[in-house]
Amino acid sequence: MERSDDILQTLSTLKGELYRRETSMLSPLAALSECAERRRPEERLQSGYRQSYALDTDRILHSMAYARYIDKTQVFYLIRNDHITHRVLHVQLVSKIARTIGRFLHLNEDLIEAIALGHDIGHTPFGHDGERYLSKLCHAAGIGYFLHNVQSLQFLDCVERKGQGWNLCLQTLDGILCHDGEIHNQLLLPKKDKHFENLSAEIDAKKVNPKFALMPMTLEGCVVRMADTVAYIGRDLEDAIRLSVIQRSDIPKQVTSVLGNTNGTIVYNLVTDIIDASHQQAYIAMSSQVSEALKRLKEFNLEQIYLNPVIKKHTEAIRSLFDHLFGTYLDDLQRGNENSRIFSGFLSDMSDDYRRTHQPAEIVRDFIAGMTDRFFLLQCPAHMRPAVIDV
Repeated sequence: MERSDDILQTLSTLKGELYRRETSMLSPLAALSECAERRRPEERLQSGYRQSYALDTDRILHSMAYARYIDKTQVFYLIRNDHITHRVLHVQLVSKIARTIGRFLHLNEDLIEAIALGHDIGHTPFGHDGERYLSKLCHAAGIGYFLHNVQSLQFLDCVERKGQGWNLCLQTLDGILCHDGEIHNQLLLPKKDKHFENLSAEIDAKKVNPKFALMPMTLEGCVVRMADTVAYIGRDLEDAIRLSVIQRSDIPKQVTSVLGNTNGTIVYNLVTDIIDASHQQAYIAMSSQVSEALKRLKEFNLEQIYLNPVIKKHTEAIRSLFDHLFGTYLDDLQRGNENSRIFSGFLSDMSDDYRRTHQPAEIVRDFIAGMTDRFFLLQCPAHMRPAVIDV
């Protein structure tokens, strides 16, 4: 239905009011929606009434990759338990926590939400274990190391919409690429004045050297990076306790005396400290006492949860399945076996441009990385699949 000139004028006026409200209410250090940059200009956006970062959020929410969050492992896999965190809940928690921090610091909550909801879209099935296995295979195939933050941009920029991508804003893509939640930082100072050329260079550098350090270009990106840790650190504790992997009394006193011993108190104390340490500053930070307690908690979680043999009993089986699928699909592509699932389930509706610009190993990487845990297992021979248990 065609909109009348009066409606278009009203919407344009309202959009202008939103821009002015941002300028008057947000911090001078915030990323204003009016300054958002896209790789490709879109004429229809000029007459649209949604602001740029809000539109990015909508595009991410409506992506096929976002829908697949529903069955992607956070930490614990091959376990059927409705109360264990999956990736879809994690990104929602990151979004809520980051928007709370951003609201008190007068930052752009639309940009924060877009970054938070998109930051883990590139995660493989079976969490960080799957990421490590796929990374080894990608490196051996000559296409660089696999990292889920890089793959998030690959999906959103190059795979979605049959290879056209969503044409998201630079500030959104940069925040997603630079979230690096596993790296411990007491203070994050934005690296400003980036361009799309910087984004491409950082992606290339990260594929060559996974330890290549990244820093977001906006305070909003820095907030999401810290909120990522806040969202998972206590939640992983609760899941591990629920599954009897650890007991609450195991948490070190160095941690509990500062942060508490439940997810709720840990999140509250971390968020409160970040707001206090970052208020009216050109960086996002936490106090030294809280930073040290959080660092110790990360070490505890690594030793007692993430590397615990109790939850690692199926890692060899999962590694073998990644080897099997990667080798099978690569062979199918090279032989032109169009009966393969990689043709019927992935390439059949992809653009000619995507096919032309991606090597066979890169196509295999994109197909496997986008799978949910369940879909991944269903592609493997039944006799090779480990059992899913009810807990």
